[in-house]
Amino acid sequence: MEEDQEPIDTYKWGRGAQYNTKNRFIDHESTREHIEGIDEWIEADVKTQYIEVFPKTIVNKVESPDVGMMYSMNPYQGCEHGCIYCYARNSFEYWGYSAGLDFESKILIKKNAPELLRKFLMHPKWEPVPIMLSGNTDCYQPAEQKFRLTRKLLEVCNEFHQPVGILTKNAWILKDKDILQEMAKKKIVSAMVSITSFDDSLRQVMEPRTTTGKQRLRVIEELSKAGVRMGIMMGPMIPGLNEHEMHDIMKAAKDAGATFTAYTFIRLNGAIKFLFHDWLYKNFPDKADKVWHMIEAGHDGKVNDSRWGVRMRGEGNIAQLVAMQYKKYGKLFGMNAERWELDGSNFRRPGSQGKLF
Repeated sequence: MEEDQEPIDTYKWGRGAQYNTKNRFIDHESTREHIEGIDEWIEADVKTQYIEVFPKTIVNKVESPDVGMMYSMNPYQGCEHGCIYCYARNSFEYWGYSAGLDFESKILIKKNAPELLRKFLMHPKWEPVPIMLSGNTDCYQPAEQKFRLTRKLLEVCNEFHQPVGILTKNAWILKDKDILQEMAKKKIVSAMVSITSFDDSLRQVMEPRTTTGKQRLRVIEELSKAGVRMGIMMGPMIPGLNEHEMHDIMKAAKDAGATFTAYTFIRLNGAIKFLFHDWLYKNFPDKADKVWHMIEAGHDGKVNDSRWGVRMRGEGNIAQLVAMQYKKYGKLFGMNAERWELDGSNFRRPGSQGKLF
């Protein structure tokens, strides 16, 4: 891969991406492709902007068979957490922005999300299968502190007895412990906390605006004690950076009260390939070549793969070793042992007489 690197003294601390990649849907735009260009592309402090939008729908059908969900909803588009590996970066191009700095600094706020969800659930043809909150960007990212859209979506789900799953890496979810506890009693909510590393120096550059691993364990402990079924997402596992932590992550999560797990193997599709390469060589120059080649070895000589059934797990010896670790430690710590599912049998629409199903 050939891409010139920006001098390290212009590194934008607190951001994952260091520049804006080209949007593949826009023919005419200005982007920084090479530092030798005549324009000066060194941004100073990249401030976060909140942009209110009013979409027509909020619930999306998930077509991928690799993801354990059928529907998802995302109150925010773009994510200030700035995780450099995030697959959702590419989807931000559909909104007319870059997958790079734009993704983590221009946050789209779907102000009408609660009303859209209520309208969706009122449709007579809707059958209450679980909806994932969020399947794309973190529903408890910093914007939630100001707009509380996730809380409002949970209130709608609780009113309808609509089952919902949650995936987050932010401790702000604890602010909703009251409603989550109420929903847990109805068996209509479960939550996963994303944990990729306990190495805080790695977290600070890989997931720059997220809470620490210790805080994420506290989330699992507090919510599991409140009766919420808790799990962990170890995604992505990156050979040479964090895959060796799988044992410690699973053990600590189990001790905190987690009962189920999932993981993904790193894949760098679309613009993420360029962003991750730029990030990797700036932050870990001594081992960047090794890490990059191991990622390639996990995808048949490439760093990305779009094939269903393969793309989330990788292939080859390195990916197989990660899969073997996951299986071994999951069995060792008794993860994923129980048969459990969210309950949609009590779903009801306001004003209806009794249960619908």
